[in-house]
Amino acid sequence: MFGYRVPAPDEAMLISGGRRGLGGAPFRVVTGHGKFVLPIFRKTRFLTLSMCEAEVTETCVTKQGITLHVRAVIAFKVGNDTESIVNAGQRFLSDQEQMSVLTGRIFAGHLRAIIGSMTVEEIVTERQKLAAEVLDTSKTEMAKIGLIVDSFQIQSIDDGDTGYIDAMSAPHKAAIQRQAQIAQAQATQASVEAEQVAARNQAEYARQTAIVKAEYSAEVDRAQAMAAQAGPLAQAHAQQEVLAAQTELAQRAAQLRQEQLVAEVVKPAEAEAERIKVLAVADAERMKIQAEAAASHDRVALDRMLIDQLPLIVKEAAGGLAGANVNVLNGADGLGEIAAGLVAQGLTILDSVRQNLGGQNPEGGAAKAGGPLELAGYSRTPVDVDGDGDEPKGAPSAG
Repeated sequence: MFGYRVPAPDEAMLISGGRRGLGGAPFRVVTGHGKFVLPIFRKTRFLTLSMCEAEVTETCVTKQGITLHVRAVIAFKVGNDTESIVNAGQRFLSDQEQMSVLTGRIFAGHLRAIIGSMTVEEIVTERQKLAAEVLDTSKTEMAKIGLIVDSFQIQSIDDGDTGYIDAMSAPHKAAIQRQAQIAQAQATQASVEAEQVAARNQAEYARQTAIVKAEYSAEVDRAQAMAAQAGPLAQAHAQQEVLAAQTELAQRAAQLRQEQLVAEVVKPAEAEAERIKVLAVADAERMKIQAEAAASHDRVALDRMLIDQLPLIVKEAAGGLAGANVNVLNGADGLGEIAAGLVAQGLTILDSVRQNLGGQNPEGGAAKAGGPLELAGYSRTPVDVDGDGDEPKGAPSAG
C-alpha cells in the first residue's frame, strides 16, 4: 500500500521527521510491525539487527616481556531494545560496516591490556579465563554504542621465533613422547605376544588336527581290515563249529559203542565168569559133601545137608551178580526173572550134585526116597560142611 512500510525481521525501521523518538532521539524506532510513512514529510532508514563478526589480530606483550601474536574472533549485534537501536543508529546508520571495525579496535585494546598483566603460562593454560576477562571489560563500552557481544573466542596464540611456548611444552612433549613410546613398545610387545600365542594356537590346532586325522585313518584301516577279514573269519568259525560238532558226534558215537561193547561183551563175560566161579565153588562143596557123606553113610543127612546148602549156593550166585553192571529193562518183572534164574541155577547145581551122588548109589537110596518135603519131619545132627566147627547157617532144628 502506498506509504505503508514494514521492516524485515532482522531490521529496525528508523523514521525521521515529525515527532521525535524516545528520549529525544531524532527518529522513531519501529520493529516487528509496519507503519504508514508520509513519502514527502517523513524519511525511512533501516538498521540491521543481524549477527556481525569482527576479527582481531594483535601483537601483545606479556607480563614477562614475551611478545605474543594473538588472533581472536568477536560475534556481536545491535541490541534489541530501543535504547541500543537508537545508540547504534546515531553512530552507524550511515556506515554500518564501521560496527565491525570499531568493535575490533575496542577488543584489541582490552586484549593488549589484559595479556600485559598475565604470564605466558597463564595465557596458554587459562585461555578461557583470558577471553572472559576481555569480554567483561569490553561489555560496558559496547553497550554505550548499542552493541552486545554474543561470543569472544581466542583462536591462536603464537610467540613467533622466541620458542618460549615450545620450550614450555618441551617437558610435556617429552613426557607425552615417552608415554607414546612406552605405549608403542607395549603395543608392539602385546602384538608380538599375540602373534606368538596365535602361532602356538595354530601349531596346537595343527597337531590336534593331525592326531585326529591319524586316529580317523587308523580307525578306517582297522574297519577295512576287519571287513576284509570278516569273510574268512566267519568261514573259519563256521568250519570250527562244524569240526566241533563232528568231534562231539564222534565222541558220542564212541561212547555209545563203548557202552554197547560193555553191554554185549564185557557184562556177559563177567556174568559167565561169575557163573563158572559159582559152579566151581559148588563143585568144591559137592566134593566135600560127598566125602563127608561117604564118611557118615547117612544118605538122609546128606540130602538134608544139600537142601540146607542150596540157599548158600543161590546167595553165592547172587553175590557174583551183585558186582556186575546189569541193566534191568522191565522193572519188577525183570527183577523177578533174575531171582527165578538164580533159583533155577541153584537147582541145576543141586541136580548135578545128586547125579554125581547117584553114580555112587545106583538105587537112589535115601536120595530118591527123601525129597525136600519128606525130610522136613526128620531130626538129625547138623553137619559141619565147611570144616570150621560151626553149625551151618540155615540148618533146620529137630522137628
